[in-house]
Amino acid sequence: MAIKLPIYMDNHATTPVDPRVVDAMLPYFSEKFGNAASRNHEFGWKAEEAVETARGQIAKLINATPKEIVFTSGATESTNLAIKGVVEMYREKGNHIITQVTEHKATLDTCKRLEKYGYEVTYLPVEKDGRINLEDLRRAITPKTILISLMYANNEIGVVQPIEEIGKIAKEKGIFLHCDGVQAVGKIPVDVQKDGIDLLSISAHKIYGPKGVGALFVRRKNPRVQLSAIIDGGGHERGMRSGTLNVTGIVGFGKACELCMNEMQAEGVRLRGLRERLKDSIMSRLDETFVNGSMEHRLPHNINISFAYVEGESLLMGINDVAVSSGSACTSATLEPSYVLKALGVGEDLAHTSIRFGIGRFNTEEEVDYVADRVVETVTRLRELSPLYEMAKEGVDLSKMKWVAAAE
Repeated sequence: MAIKLPIYMDNHATTPVDPRVVDAMLPYFSEKFGNAASRNHEFGWKAEEAVETARGQIAKLINATPKEIVFTSGATESTNLAIKGVVEMYREKGNHIITQVTEHKATLDTCKRLEKYGYEVTYLPVEKDGRINLEDLRRAITPKTILISLMYANNEIGVVQPIEEIGKIAKEKGIFLHCDGVQAVGKIPVDVQKDGIDLLSISAHKIYGPKGVGALFVRRKNPRVQLSAIIDGGGHERGMRSGTLNVTGIVGFGKACELCMNEMQAEGVRLRGLRERLKDSIMSRLDETFVNGSMEHRLPHNINISFAYVEGESLLMGINDVAVSSGSACTSATLEPSYVLKALGVGEDLAHTSIRFGIGRFNTEEEVDYVADRVVETVTRLRELSPLYEMAKEGVDLSKMKWVAAAE
């Protein structure tokens, strides 16, 4: 089978829209173009009906009810609404938030902004495997804690947090739990009831749906969560998020969730097989390679590998017919080493050498084999140019080397 280049393996950043999702969306661009808030004619009724169908499809995937789904422009907005909406609504109960150092910037930057307004934030460290220590979480809780915001699965290293246990701790203490579920929903089973999640951010474009549409699950009972709106206007989405709904995108979002609901289990098995094939093919042929984060508690389609003595950007340029990432998509404009890897205790030199592979629904075994071959070939070539690699292979302890600046 001929391989079509370039090969896309950056499915944590975004995913291609599934053709079945496109088919579901097409009528809503032209034939069924009504505004879902137009309640006095058939165009509006059909749009509203389509939105409510999608709301049900999304709710079913996470074991929620349709009325608990609030549509947004994406998961960044959902996370902002969840965190800012809760802390403003429940300010009289306390001003303390708990999160972790490896969260997505949507959470970290939201928390940093709230600190400027007098809120207190605890940033939990993570263990070497990328998971938090539950005792650290317990110790961080104070009488003023009103929200715990911890991502379900990490966008760089694919590590899945013990959310069910975290949910139990939150419930014991009467604290709301928000999860950034962007990388987990549709890839592994996420059950807001079983996991004790009160707010969950989701994005369509991570699950083979369109960009520019997301959702926030907001629990309606046991306990009921109330939010202060961060966008005011026509009172859409029960007053929680004003703005004309992106009906076409929402239809696609719903269809993408329906496909995940039906195919997630089989797809997870297939992707895990491809992931292991890629990992084994690379690591059996290259020494000084290291997997970042837990292999036991990990998304099936993710692997993050550091290649010692090879600069990550050089490796990316060397495999320019393969789309992968040397960090999360939202920070790839900088050459700072990944803050997620640094939080795991990965040294700065090694953190600079890491590559994130995100295998997706449309990748094949042939593509996996091609990518593995290209990586091995490029790393081998780059190491042949590296005096550091040569010295390390000769047994020189590079940590004890003293480097002297060259004279000008």
